[in-house]
Amino acid sequence: MRSLTKLDEWSAADVLEVFALADAYSEGRGPVKEGAAVMFFPPSSLRTRATFERGASLMGLQPIVFPDTTLDKPEALTDVAQYLDAWVDVIVARHRDLSVIEGLAAANALPVVNAMTDVNHPCEVLSDLYSLRHKGDLSGLRFLFVGADGNIARAWQEAARVLQLDVIQCCPAELVTPGALWTDDLEAAVRSANVVLTDGPGVHAELLEPYRVTAALLDLAPPGVRFAPCPPFVRGREVSADAVSHAAFVGHAFKAPLLPVHQAVMAFCIDLG
Repeated sequence: MRSLTKLDEWSAADVLEVFALADAYSEGRGPVKEGAAVMFFPPSSLRTRATFERGASLMGLQPIVFPDTTLDKPEALTDVAQYLDAWVDVIVARHRDLSVIEGLAAANALPVVNAMTDVNHPCEVLSDLYSLRHKGDLSGLRFLFVGADGNIARAWQEAARVLQLDVIQCCPAELVTPGALWTDDLEAAVRSANVVLTDGPGVHAELLEPYRVTAALLDLAPPGVRFAPCPPFVRGREVSADAVSHAAFVGHAFKAPLLPVHQAVMAFCIDLG
């Protein structure tokens, strides 16, 4: 039994095992298990919830879904996990507070999967890496993250530590993620980037306006550059409309592996591999 609270609590071998399981699910030969998965999601969740629920159902796990606020009661989270252990096989939780996810996992009662917090979003980054891996070796890529410190930026830093990825962040100095390699020169950075990543600006829209990714900027990148903005993205905010129509844009199908990757994460944590 394993949990996924932070990606850098896993090893590179763990990530590769999840990728192998995702291959199996993509090819219709992934492991199945009769059981149930309890899930906690806010109403705004779209892609993550759809793929976790559908993925669980396809692999034999009945999804039982609650609002994330169900976890905000005064009951100890270790008690919640230990009661659920009698009926379900895995907890999948999206909650603003990472300590809530960690509190559930601390019971060591059943596997807990972090489906996003304000601090990180490990499953999202795993899916992106899985998609990119089908195009070639990840170790040879230079990743440029354009945006402020936040859950996506920190999740990419987690992945960089686990897989020894070359990730550089581009933003104003006051918005840098602690420990990240950093520059504020967007044009210079994009000239050596193989993958360009973004996230929504949150409360920093004004500061990040000069860092909007445009088609003209992508034209400066090396041939074959891939542009993978994190959804939900907004044209005219962190990306321009012409950047989304640029040949570098990976397309909406880039996120299709969320389904097999989420299945793989659950299978890995339940130890179905």
